[in-house]
Amino acid sequence: MSDVLLLTGPSGSGKTTVGRLLATGAARPTVHVTTDEFFRAIRTGFVEPYLPGAERQNEIVVDAIVAAVAVYARGGYDVVVDGVIGPWFLGPYRRAAVEGQWTMSYVVLRPDLATTLRRGQARGGVELTDAEALTGLHGQFADLGALESHTFDTTTLDAAETAAAVRKAVAAGTYLLSA
Repeated sequence: MSDVLLLTGPSGSGKTTVGRLLATGAARPTVHVTTDEFFRAIRTGFVEPYLPGAERQNEIVVDAIVAAVAVYARGGYDVVVDGVIGPWFLGPYRRAAVEGQWTMSYVVLRPDLATTLRRGQARGGVELTDAEALTGLHGQFADLGALESHTFDTTTLDAAETAAAVRKAVAAGTYLLSA
């Protein structure tokens, strides 16, 4: 049975760096799926995922990501998925986990806002660095209700420390997500 880890949080929380460390240092064959690449694949008609009007695009991209994860899991790989995967997008992952019979953990990396802004704005390239957008995404993960126990504060941890702690907690079943 494959294990799938959904590693999420606001932009600037360290998802991709931590995801890469988790997948690279895994004990079993593991794939690292970066959801940003699925969004970047849209070359014409792209709408920033956090903007009004992106809902349908986001649903299609999530379906594509879930399909890719399912193929890897069916092939016997564990999968680390990093991206902005809020509770509002968990339905397709949950359905696929039941159908594919994988275990799934959900970890929300959630540094404080100041740390999120500092980390997010320090990035270069095509990454989101706009303070208003970073603040808005941070706010979307501020209160997860029933999923609050799936949060992990990374404010004072570097990527290696975060990866080690997440690996240990996931192995213990701390962040298992029910179908």
